[in-house]
Amino acid sequence: MLDTYGRKAVQPIISKTAQYLLKIGLRANHVTYIAFLIGLLASGLVYFGHPITGVVVLWASGFLDAVDGCMARYSKSSSAWGTVLDVTFDRVVETGILVALALRHPEPNILFLFLLLAISIIFTMTIFLTVGALSEKESYKSFYYQPGLAERTEGFILFSLLVLFQGQLELWTIIFIAVELITGFQRLLEAKRILS
Repeated sequence: MLDTYGRKAVQPIISKTAQYLLKIGLRANHVTYIAFLIGLLASGLVYFGHPITGVVVLWASGFLDAVDGCMARYSKSSSAWGTVLDVTFDRVVETGILVALALRHPEPNILFLFLLLAISIIFTMTIFLTVGALSEKESYKSFYYQPGLAERTEGFILFSLLVLFQGQLELWTIIFIAVELITGFQRLLEAKRILS
């Protein structure tokens, strides 16, 4: 939701950063790899008990994840391979945060909720990617980007809440699961409408 409706507010910063990185000789895929490595670093920081730094680093990774696509569009170097890297690395970074939290909180009830959260994310992403592949609608991205209650920014907010408020992991995980399921069903209903 925030990505769809709030992108215009942050686009000038993303654009200026993209132009600067292109000017110093970086390419979009370079920034994709950098964002991925920074995202993995965030998981390590969370695991080793540095939640605030971990969240800051996670958001830096997310920012660069937005910048790389902008760079690809500016340099007319968008590619299917870049899209595959981008989507795959996003999921690995998110999984890394979940694994770090699971290792810090191995209680059965928390692990069960994390399993349900992972399933809800897989459910939502399966619909998102399938509709993106099958839809003829156009988007500023390289495939149709289905809007929904939980987009990338909401995911980062929810992961941040999990990391920063680990004393309430059950509550925030249940909220995260609910948001993912609502988003999945939103996208499923939209898919029925646009693909029928």
